[in-house]
Amino acid sequence: MNTYKKQISLLATWFIASICQANEDPDIFALSFEELLDVNISLATKTDETRASVPSSITVFTHQHMSLLGVTNVYDLMNYVPGFQSTRGDWVGAVPKEHTRGVFLDSGNVLVMLNGHRLNESSFGKASVYMPHISVDTIKKVEFIRGPGSALYGSNAFLGVMNIITFKNRNQMSAGIGEQGYTQAAFSLSKSLSNVLAVYANASWQGQQGHRYEQGVRDPLASYYVEFGAQWHDFELSMWHNQTQLNGFVNLAGWSDENKHKSENIAFSLGYDWLNSDKWDVRSTLKYIKHDIYSAGLIATAQQLGLEHDFFVGPAWQSIDFSINVDAAYRVNVSTTINFGVEYSEEEQSEAGINSSYYDFTRGDVYLGNEFYQDGVITVKPHIPFNNLLQSFDSTAIYGQVKYALTEQATLFFGARYDEVKGIDSKLSPRVAATYALSEHHTLKLQYGESFRTPVSNELNSNDDVTVGNPDLTSEYVKTTEIVWHNKYTNWEFDFVLFDNQLKDFINLVPIQSGSLPIEQRRFTFENIFNTNMQGYELNGKFNATDATWLEFGYTHLMDEPFNPSFKRFATTSVTHNAGSLRLSVNAIWRDSVFVQTPEPGVLESVDQTAYYLVGGSVSWRFDEGKSITLKASNIFNKQYVTFEPRIDDGKIVGAGRSIKLHYVQKF
Repeated sequence: MNTYKKQISLLATWFIASICQANEDPDIFALSFEELLDVNISLATKTDETRASVPSSITVFTHQHMSLLGVTNVYDLMNYVPGFQSTRGDWVGAVPKEHTRGVFLDSGNVLVMLNGHRLNESSFGKASVYMPHISVDTIKKVEFIRGPGSALYGSNAFLGVMNIITFKNRNQMSAGIGEQGYTQAAFSLSKSLSNVLAVYANASWQGQQGHRYEQGVRDPLASYYVEFGAQWHDFELSMWHNQTQLNGFVNLAGWSDENKHKSENIAFSLGYDWLNSDKWDVRSTLKYIKHDIYSAGLIATAQQLGLEHDFFVGPAWQSIDFSINVDAAYRVNVSTTINFGVEYSEEEQSEAGINSSYYDFTRGDVYLGNEFYQDGVITVKPHIPFNNLLQSFDSTAIYGQVKYALTEQATLFFGARYDEVKGIDSKLSPRVAATYALSEHHTLKLQYGESFRTPVSNELNSNDDVTVGNPDLTSEYVKTTEIVWHNKYTNWEFDFVLFDNQLKDFINLVPIQSGSLPIEQRRFTFENIFNTNMQGYELNGKFNATDATWLEFGYTHLMDEPFNPSFKRFATTSVTHNAGSLRLSVNAIWRDSVFVQTPEPGVLESVDQTAYYLVGGSVSWRFDEGKSITLKASNIFNKQYVTFEPRIDDGKIVGAGRSIKLHYVQKF
């Protein structure tokens, strides 16, 4: 990646646009406490709902809110969502790994969508493998469902849904620098060319050299995103492309600056509104996305192998998803709305090559020996032992939902979705919910839903130096019951959520060999081994202390032990103060202690991470209309901490160090 050309191109565009007149789009200084509360969401029901009327547990972040928190990657927002946390994991690179209501796995139990476009795919199933970094610079809003969403969105909408919405009507440029060689540039442009034609574009770049850690490695980043869209009459077109490099650091449990990770996505969608009237909304959408990954991690050093060179290996995979769906909404009367639709999807792992530093072309496989060293990492496509991975996941789904206002105070939601994945499984995902306004300020909500996740090709058919697939796997599913008490007054808002998850047939990695040698600990397979209940409660609220100061907080408490050692309790808080042209926001993330007893006393140490805080925030100064400077910080005190990762020899993956960045933003 020619990073300097990308930076120069984006910065040049920013310079040209800087002479333009500022517009009146909302910026960080336009966010008030009232606007913080007045956010609508349609993700959970496909009907426009407020925080009080939506039956699901939801969290919404606007662009202004994200800027206050000081985050740069969308995945980091999970740390401010009750029930969710995001830490670095190890899979084919140090990609984000979700902790979701007591479940800490690599299998993609949260559905991630970009403008409604699924990022979870058929090879790994986890969105963050192929798109581990999504810059907030071009993001208008991020919506979270905390809990099941399969009744509307199918597989992977299991323990949560995250929908990322980019700008379509904004003109803004930004540039930034920071510690560890951090650079940033981005723009969002939009223009109406006629009464029936409007176009928009978004682009962003973020890069850094990274911190140096005690393992002798850095965590560099190079990521860009480019999007173009247009609306003509009733047609809407969107195309986007992104690439992320996470070289070095850790990959497949090996620490090395020579590790490689490059993920790339190209997507296209075309929507058409067939009907928009007082009674009907009918829309069809065609979507296509191609995912590519090039990765190679250190499996064993030359010294461990008794050879002259280290052994690196990893996937050179590609998956393609194509779908077409029809969504319809029919407003029967003021009390009743019916949403329904049908979807057909073709997903396939289209390439299954291998990256390796050792290869025997005569036998067509990886063999370790000095005579098979390839003078570095090479790519072999096709790789015959991976042919079983070339699998299709064609599916058909039909879904429906009825919203019925029983009285002015009581509203019912009931619906279901039926998915059939050809040759693998079929699932019915029902959902029933009700909201009842006890008074002007208090609302009670009750929801029951079922969700599922279909095994992906890596879990079913992998055969490499790290994992062995299990073709007998069945779908995971969860039954969730939630009770929500929502309170809203002029100066404060508060939610209490009590949830119960019945987890069935969860898939986890299990070691094939249990010896103490690192090379043996890296050989795993997949099994449906986990069945249990997970209960807990979540608190979140906002409080307006003065006309210029407000407080936000969230707290999660699990009543059962997490699946895979994770945080049983965690919390967030933030304070924002507005002083005219100056705005200050400070936030903190608190995570409970995690202790994991070593399976090999005397060989490996136990993992014992005490409870800790991570402090961050932002300071913004608006020195002219449409022009501002923001200082963003995360982990201000450079807290040294680890997260448990069962794939690492000692069970520890180090957390990100301090990051301080200075951003200039200009609207035009």
